[in-house]
Amino acid sequence: MNQGMILPRRAFCVHFHEFNRWDPISYYQIDWYWPKEIMVPIGRLLVPRKDKVNRAKNGFADLMPITIHFDGTIEPRKVEPSKEYSMDLFWAHPTDIVVSKIDLKNGAVAIIPESWRNVVVTGHFAIYEPKKDLIVSEYFHIIIQTEFFKNYLWRNKVGAEGRKEVKLDFFESIAIPVPHLQDQKAIVEFWYKAQATSDVIEERISEIQQKIVARFSSELGLTLQTPIENSTFFAVHWKELERWSASYNQAIRSTVDLLRGKYPVVNLGSLLEMVQYGTSEKANNNKLGIPVIRMNNIIEGELDLSNLKYIHLPKKTLDNLFLKEGDILFNRTNSKELVGKCAVFHENGNYVFASYLIRICADKAKANPDFLSFVINSPIGRRQINALSRQIIGQANINSQELRSLQIPLPPLEIQHKIMDWVKEGTAEIINERNSSEWLRQKTKKEIEEMILGVRPAGGVQPGSS
Repeated sequence: MNQGMILPRRAFCVHFHEFNRWDPISYYQIDWYWPKEIMVPIGRLLVPRKDKVNRAKNGFADLMPITIHFDGTIEPRKVEPSKEYSMDLFWAHPTDIVVSKIDLKNGAVAIIPESWRNVVVTGHFAIYEPKKDLIVSEYFHIIIQTEFFKNYLWRNKVGAEGRKEVKLDFFESIAIPVPHLQDQKAIVEFWYKAQATSDVIEERISEIQQKIVARFSSELGLTLQTPIENSTFFAVHWKELERWSASYNQAIRSTVDLLRGKYPVVNLGSLLEMVQYGTSEKANNNKLGIPVIRMNNIIEGELDLSNLKYIHLPKKTLDNLFLKEGDILFNRTNSKELVGKCAVFHENGNYVFASYLIRICADKAKANPDFLSFVINSPIGRRQINALSRQIIGQANINSQELRSLQIPLPPLEIQHKIMDWVKEGTAEIINERNSSEWLRQKTKKEIEEMILGVRPAGGVQPGSS
């Protein structure tokens, strides 16, 4: 199996009359295993729709602009009244297929849900009505989202650097397999069943996480309140006003009242031996030098070192940046929901860390590093970070001084260790569930791609049969 495409070779031949591009990779084709009569150009399966919105009869507030993501998911786009679109808009009807022209190369193709109304797009999108007697919309969508097909689109983008895109006429010329509708529906049903199983696993993971957080809070004698939703207005006593930021004062009202817990509350800074920023030197993908841990390597409170970059640094600098057992890595800048995520270093070997991270070295006579990391990642720390973080050019940021000011409930060290023992048991259960979810995802992906390529039966019918 070659993942549906000709594998890169050192040399291959292209007839001169077929030679219309200079990049060799664009000539790697998808290997379909269906008979020719099953293959149909996309343009024959979809009818272009260009139904212009009458702006005089339809107020913008009543319309629903959309965003299409690279994975084919779709969501309404939030537009402030002061930024209403002045350009032409076009109706996208329920079950229509909508293509983002500039991001087609990334697979940004979506189906308008049946329950959505008044959906509109700008001229940067193309709208198609599927011929339902030929193609099942969900089947078409699954084809677009397969890795081999998205790779094919990416290889065939054209245009100036920075504005490369897949042209619609090329997209419409791509032939895809169109078996009987029953076979298409069988593939879609297979995909939905796998998704349902995956959703069950994710629900179990969520339940385990909630139980861990609830027990953790209970052990500290704390009750987590539901965060207060942002209101149009609110009042703050002058003596409680620490910043001029309205968002800060609103967020601080949702933090946990730690003084109601069983244990004393201290500043994080009083538990630390060192706080240090990482290196800003440029890293490489060539595995040259020392591996550098970046903010993308911190995932849900754990270090994921499967995707590392490397860096060359002078010995003196390296010695100062080498991570040690128990170091906490804190993400100081990112989107609002990701700034503040942290993980503890428990790896073997030499690693350094990047400048978007802060290294926190705990005084282990006072605090268990894993306990501190869990507090920071939990709602106890999360709500404080949301209140403290500052929005700078689209990203949230928290500095070392603000980090030191985080309030930490501090049980005796022995109790910290006991708490983390059962937290780790729960974390191990989550890891097992995540491994099951990933195994299912990879298995489903392989089987779906084989069905679409025509090397695996769909719904009991051998692909290729007429």
